[in-house]
This record gives sequence, C-alpha cells and structure tokens, in this order.
Amino acid sequence: MSLHPEPVNDIPELTQQVAHACFPKPTAPMLIRNELGTLFADPDFAALYAVRGQPALSPWRLMFVTALQFLENLTDRQAANAVRSRIDWKYALGLELTDTGFDASVLSEFRTRLVTGEVEEFALNRLLELCQARNLLRAGGKQRTDSTHVLGAVRQLNRLELLGETVRAALNELAEYDGAWLRTIVAPEWLDRYAHRVEDYRLPRAEVQRNAYLQQATEDGYALLAALNTHPRRAEVLALPLVAVLQQVWDQQCRHTRKGVRPKRLDELPPGAARIESPYDPAARYSIKRQTRWTGFKVHVSESCDDERPHLVTSVATLSTGQVELGAVQHRKI
Repeated sequence: MSLHPEPVNDIPELTQQVAHACFPKPTAPMLIRNELGTLFADPDFAALYAVRGQPALSPWRLMFVTALQFLENLTDRQAANAVRSRIDWKYALGLELTDTGFDASVLSEFRTRLVTGEVEEFALNRLLELCQARNLLRAGGKQRTDSTHVLGAVRQLNRLELLGETVRAALNELAEYDGAWLRTIVAPEWLDRYAHRVEDYRLPRAEVQRNAYLQQATEDGYALLAALNTHPRRAEVLALPLVAVLQQVWDQQCRHTRKGVRPKRLDELPPGAARIESPYDPAARYSIKRQTRWTGFKVHVSESCDDERPHLVTSVATLSTGQVELGAVQHRKI
C-alpha cells in the first residue's frame, strides 16, 4: 500500500456541535484531542509505506484509534465499530458524522506494519516528548519498574514432548528443504515415531517406558545431527532455523559419553532462564513469579513516580527471562 499524506484538518463544525451538545463534560477521547491534539501526522509514518500501490488509510488516525482502543480495552472489531458509531471518537479523529469508518482487519494490518518497521515505541516517545514540553515529566526524575507475564504462543511441553517435537520439527523443515536427501538417511521407524505431533497422551505411561522413549529420542536426535554433518551443503542446512534449534536443545538436554548418548540428569540441565521450552519459539522461557508459572516472556513497565506530578508510563519492554537475569531492563532517561 502507498501513502498519500493528508494534512490534519480541524474537527468538522457539525461534529463539534453535536459532540459538545451530547457531552457537556468531555469524554476521555475528546479531552485527549482538546489537550494533546492529534499527536501524529501522516509524514511520521512515510517510511512504513511503499511509493506505489493502493492508497492507505490515514496512518495518524489509525495510530490514534490504536491508542484509544488500548485506553478502553477494546477488540479490533469493537474499536472499528466505535469509529463508525461513537460521536466522541469521531470528534477525536476529526471525522464527519457520516463517516462509515473501516474494516476491523485494518487495525491488525497497521500493527503489523508498525512492528515490521520497528517503530513500536514511536507513539510512546511522541507522547513523552509532549509531556516533557508541558513539564509533566522531570529530567532525572524518579522511576519504578514492575513486570507481569506474557504467555508464549506455544504449548507447554514436558521433556519427552520437547525432545520428540524438536526432532519432528527439524524433520519437517528438512523435508521441505531437501526431501530427496532426507529419504536417504531417515530410519524407517522414524515415520511412525514422528509422523504426528508429539503429545503426552500418546506417550507411554509407565516410567520405564517413558525413560526408554526419552533415550530413543535422544539417540534419534544425535543420529540426525550426525547425518546433517555429511550433507553436501552442510553449512547451509545447519543454519536452517529448526535445525539450529535441534542442535541447541540437544546441547542443553543431552550428553555424549564414552558409553554413548544419554539424556542429561535433571541436575545437569541449564537453568530455566537459558533452556529452550519449545522448538517453535526458542526465545520463550519457563518462568515463575510468586504463584504464577508460565512459558513465555515478561513485560516490564516503567513509570515516573515523582511527587506532585502525574505518574506516566515511560518504558515498556517485553523480554525473555534470560534477558531479565542479564539485566537488559533499563530505565528510560528523561
């Protein structure tokens, strides 16, 4: 899509009249528009759009809608309906009362564009600049940080599932990359063992059988890694994402001894902050905070906490547990 920047127009006169008549005491969206203006302009987002293509909706409005959506905790569909139906939102966005809005999918596409362009913090930075200009933030002021959990978009796997599913994921990737070569090295029994997603209810229940499965998966993984070292394009194939995860998981979970390969004992495993929990999201980590246990990440929110000034969010960072333990969380300098 291409961007054809449009100037930020004043609020239409009829929209102002109706909004003030309906809301003598302005709502939050109206107050934001009155006190802070539009915050953004189309040229701010020019780098996110192509030069040619279908004209895009005004990105400053989509950014404003995204902020209001978060403020009111709305789904995309609810936010799109609010643009169509709510007078105070039309006031904030500078729209005519007859404006029909847009499809809800536009908001998801816009967020993806922000993430792809690595400008996720743009809106917060712009707001903080405005707050500093109005003396709502003090340079060198006090800040505090707290965190909460973010679930990874993966299943929580036990150790048997992790090893089995990691082998299966690598085999699937290799089948797409070089299926002809894979057929020459794959063991016939692997088809039955890894043809379907590895889930605990399909695995043995008895401890002896589960230990045997763990040992077998360990040997299969090592056999696959050994075969990969003989591939004609060794460097290229070892760099495949899921193959690289296979190597990392086996380094963490398994050990090569003079008697052969074996799973590591629990006391030999790396700490949870370093362990991969799923081949499909290697950055997700198993974490515990008080009574909450989850596989995923931590989001850290910092806010100013000066007396006699409003407490404002100054930084938001989503990190893995490993990054947290390495001290990757930093306060924003203001």
